[in-house]
Amino acid sequence: MANNSYSGVKNSMVEANHDGEFGCTLKELRSLMELRGAEALTKIGESYGDIQGLCNRLKTSAVDGLSGQPTDIEKRKTVFGQNLIPPKKPKTFLQLVWEALQDVTLIILEVAAIVSLGLSFYRPPDSLLNSDENESEAGWIEGAAILLSVICVVLVTAFNDWSKEKQFRGLQSRIEQEQKFTVVRGGQVIQIPVAEIVVGDIAQIKYGDLLPADGVLIQGNDLKIDESSLTGESDHVKKTQEKDPMLLSGTHVMEGSGKMVVTAVGVNSQTGIIFTLLGGGEDDEDDEEEKKKEKEEKKKQKKNKKQDGSVENRKKAKAQDGAAMEMQPLNSDEGADAEEKKKANLPKKEKSVLQGKLTKLAVQIGKAGLVMSAITVIILVVLFVVDTFWIQNLPWVKDCTPIYIQFFVKFFIIGVTVLVVAVPEGLPLAVTISLAYSVKKMMKDNNLVRHLDACETMGNATAICSDKTGTLTMNRMTVVQAYIAEKHYKKIPEPENIPSSSLDMLILGIAVNCAYTTKIMPPEKEGGLPRQVGNKTECALLGFSNDLKRDYQSIRNEIPEEKLYKVYTFNSVRKSMSTVLKMADGSYRMFSKGASEILLKKCYKILTANGEPKVFRPRDRDDMVKKVIEPMASEGLRTICLAYRDFSTADGEPDWDNENDILTGLTCICVVGIEDPVRPEVPDAIRKCQRAGITVRMVTGDNINTARAIATKCGILQPGDDFLCLEGKEFNRRIRNEKGEIEQERIDKIWPKLRVLARSSPTDKHTLVKGIIDSTVAEQRQVVAVTGDGTNDGPALKKADVGFAMGIAGTDVAKEASDIILTDDNFSSIVKAVMWGRNVYDSISKFLQFQLTVNVVAVIVAFTGACITQDSPLKAVQMLWVNLIMDTFASLALATEPPTESLLLRKPYGRNKPLISRTMMKNILGQGVYQLIIIFTLLFAGEKLFDIDSGRDAPLHAPPSEHYTIVFNTFVLMQLFNEINARKIHGERNVFEGIFNNMIFCSIVFGTFVIQIVIVQFGGKPFSCVALSIDQWLWCTFLGFGSLLWGQVISSIPTSRLKFLKTAGHGTQKEEIPDEELEELEDMDEIDHAERELRRGQILWFRGLNRIQTQIRVVNAFRSSISLYEGLEKPESRTSIHNFMTHPEFRIEDSEPHIPLIDDTDAEDDAPTKRNSASPTPVSPSPNQNNNAVESSNHLLPEPPKSGTPSAPGSPLHSLETSL
Repeated sequence: MANNSYSGVKNSMVEANHDGEFGCTLKELRSLMELRGAEALTKIGESYGDIQGLCNRLKTSAVDGLSGQPTDIEKRKTVFGQNLIPPKKPKTFLQLVWEALQDVTLIILEVAAIVSLGLSFYRPPDSLLNSDENESEAGWIEGAAILLSVICVVLVTAFNDWSKEKQFRGLQSRIEQEQKFTVVRGGQVIQIPVAEIVVGDIAQIKYGDLLPADGVLIQGNDLKIDESSLTGESDHVKKTQEKDPMLLSGTHVMEGSGKMVVTAVGVNSQTGIIFTLLGGGEDDEDDEEEKKKEKEEKKKQKKNKKQDGSVENRKKAKAQDGAAMEMQPLNSDEGADAEEKKKANLPKKEKSVLQGKLTKLAVQIGKAGLVMSAITVIILVVLFVVDTFWIQNLPWVKDCTPIYIQFFVKFFIIGVTVLVVAVPEGLPLAVTISLAYSVKKMMKDNNLVRHLDACETMGNATAICSDKTGTLTMNRMTVVQAYIAEKHYKKIPEPENIPSSSLDMLILGIAVNCAYTTKIMPPEKEGGLPRQVGNKTECALLGFSNDLKRDYQSIRNEIPEEKLYKVYTFNSVRKSMSTVLKMADGSYRMFSKGASEILLKKCYKILTANGEPKVFRPRDRDDMVKKVIEPMASEGLRTICLAYRDFSTADGEPDWDNENDILTGLTCICVVGIEDPVRPEVPDAIRKCQRAGITVRMVTGDNINTARAIATKCGILQPGDDFLCLEGKEFNRRIRNEKGEIEQERIDKIWPKLRVLARSSPTDKHTLVKGIIDSTVAEQRQVVAVTGDGTNDGPALKKADVGFAMGIAGTDVAKEASDIILTDDNFSSIVKAVMWGRNVYDSISKFLQFQLTVNVVAVIVAFTGACITQDSPLKAVQMLWVNLIMDTFASLALATEPPTESLLLRKPYGRNKPLISRTMMKNILGQGVYQLIIIFTLLFAGEKLFDIDSGRDAPLHAPPSEHYTIVFNTFVLMQLFNEINARKIHGERNVFEGIFNNMIFCSIVFGTFVIQIVIVQFGGKPFSCVALSIDQWLWCTFLGFGSLLWGQVISSIPTSRLKFLKTAGHGTQKEEIPDEELEELEDMDEIDHAERELRRGQILWFRGLNRIQTQIRVVNAFRSSISLYEGLEKPESRTSIHNFMTHPEFRIEDSEPHIPLIDDTDAEDDAPTKRNSASPTPVSPSPNQNNNAVESSNHLLPEPPKSGTPSAPGSPLHSLETSL
């Protein structure tokens, strides 16, 4: 063996001369990590002797770890690499500029401007048109000015994108720095950032960790790992030194604890290798290739619409996503923006509610604008042609052709500017700015947002399911009561009062049966509280041993972790933890601790006042529950029972794998009551939630009395209210039918009143969240936020609309599944998130109210002006300036309004609440009418009022007129004052309230005003402006100011009187079809032919069924007196099957709906219950974990199962009522 490895070292000396330092090379370690199980063991045996040998080669000690000297660490980094996966290069500013230039309207404008430029240099023969010299000189100005303004718009857009990306990367690095891992260095256990881990480090791993590097297990207790992110195996893999010691980065520790020696980091770890294969750090070209491949894949998949195609695709999605999302913790928690762009070809997490509404609105407005601009152009051209060749009877002179073309180009430019003004390209910008601004500010409020849309979904939240421990309480546990030696102590007893044999047993049990990673450290500041490290309940017990004046550390030094014979770690099924010691005489002693009502059932003896065990009968147990446990629980204490059991040598070796036989016949040592005080700010936060129309429910693993006591302290339960507190068992009994299947109807009977769910398993939490989200009893669909910290909360966090993970107590797995991380684990931060979410919604509405007023007015003015005077009163360049104020500046000004407490005084908007309420519609129309009256008065009577020359009917290159300048100036000033009106959308009177809190708003309004002065006074020919006198300026300003006064008039009219006002920008009556899907829809026909060839009869049968179902639904919908046409326009808007095959989230269930999910009931609880739908196959829960708008509308149309594939994920429970 030695020879082998030495020759290996010699060879590698050629490659990298550093490697001589260590007894193994990077290459050897990489190849070692690719082996699994038995193969890996033989390889370790051949090359290194054993794991200890491997440690020696890596110059590390299994007990003390690395020395931690900077030189050594640096050397390891150079030889074996750093624990970073290089992120993809961000887009350069130029690339972003190029992307902004791709905008269609801008391209049209550029072309028009270039044509206009080209034509302006053409000189016609003078004889025909004796035009003014300097007029034709200035002909090029308009084209140039348009180009210039286009450049402005592009730069602004690109800059916004760039700063957004920069923020995103900042967020990333912030998340990276947050992530720490426990390693042993120089015999000390320390936490270091994940990026600092090097090969040879001894890392401590425990339940809930996401492994940051590859390694080999040195010592483990009951370790189970979820390797699905790498291998796709959903079963947890048991890891032991004897059978399978290989631990891989990116996998999750689901149970147990242990130590590993790190053997590969960064790009050399298994995650890193997959990442580099996927081109983590490559250029965009490969991206394009990837997209093409993906398209090909899709087409192929359409042809072989059989299960196998989907499996293959699933694997692809798995590989892609597995690497990209799950395994990115090294690089970030987030899968950088770049990564998002990369996965744009996989359906992204659905559009959020707001984006759905906005996209739809923007498309509608865009279409209207297109129609208007087309009509404008046609009218102008027809008028010109009729006037020139018909009325004036001019012949078409060949030399004049360019002049005519110039007229046509001018008309075209006017048309395009109408379009530019009509299309609200500021909408996406406003959303982006508003979200980015909120996310940045939410960081200060201890909310680290991982998915932008979560921030806005939070504003719609109607229910919060919160954990108790650490969120509502301080998560600083202390033992305050104990029942020991047959006596109930209300304060901690003096050690003298306890028989010494019982005390020794108790302290030994606490010391060895708490994870060795849990410790009580001396306080950081003098006189502070001791620091608790690790599991807080265990910290309370260790603190209890310190209070009894005993030192647990000395026992741990005597019995190091390696000497523990066997450890059954805590998990949500056992609800207890046990450790087995082998005694000197060969017998075994097991210590257990766990929830008192569970462990006491397994106790058959109890230690008495003289330290002797006596029999403990069920009757005694009931007594104890009544006299000890319930009083403790009703004071809000968690009760923990500590017990032990001896296995004598006479019985031989027990069967350690048969847990039921092992964990029975215990002897109870004592029961302790652990207090976890409620956080002082929580009751107030919960009151705010309730006032804001949000129901807070507590879901906890504690017993029901403790839970009820804490819920009352927090204000979740108010005395005298009629509410339910259930235990997990009772909850399950009530929601299941005789067959044991979960029924939505049964959940609907329970959840509206349920406030506390105690002794609940993670599955119960998931069931509850799912039940509330899928429920149709309330008038609007519930939007549920959930908090979680444990590994097993993952499914519930993913299912919820917004998942909050705990930043301090949360495990990596929970953080990975969440949308927002609470960096201070505090419930009141959730209330801040609600406030910000609502604020985003309001900001967008403010912006819309402003934007649409300008749009309506500008389009109508340009259109009528063009038709009547054959020339738009607002010139192209002026329009672009108005567009810039409207879109970019206004979105900045209105989207950055800070939130106020008053946001929490109203009920949440529903999913289907329109973006533009009737009040807003009233404001938009009211202001529009005012502005139009003023503009048209000025346009047609302005010359008389101001006693100036009329600007109408000017020749082609006429100099700018005062008349039109006044029109333009008044128009802009009206917009400026209306921007102040737009700050309030609920019909408030005082529009100035809090205006100085938002400096961005003030500076933008002021800045725009200054620029407007400059444009008018010095803009000259390019802006078609003439300098105005002071009088004229005052008039313009006065007319502008009128919109503020008019605003007061409008708000006096009660909205309820105006029955004709319609709302707009509704949520999701119809699926928004993402671009990827549109491409697929174009290929729909080929599917049909292929299908027809496959099974004509079957398809006809399904189609018939489908038609009947649709008709039934339409009939039912009409009965409920709501027209369903919007929903039925596009039968293709059903989620296509490939869309969900490549869906990244819960892959396993997605394509095999018959696998029972998280618990065996999830597959059935979606089965059709009394709703009117006859979907023929079992339906898997939709892959849409956020249940955002887009998805909830899919269920309008039943999906005909395509031949050979399972039915798509439209769960029939989302029946029509939900979607409407």
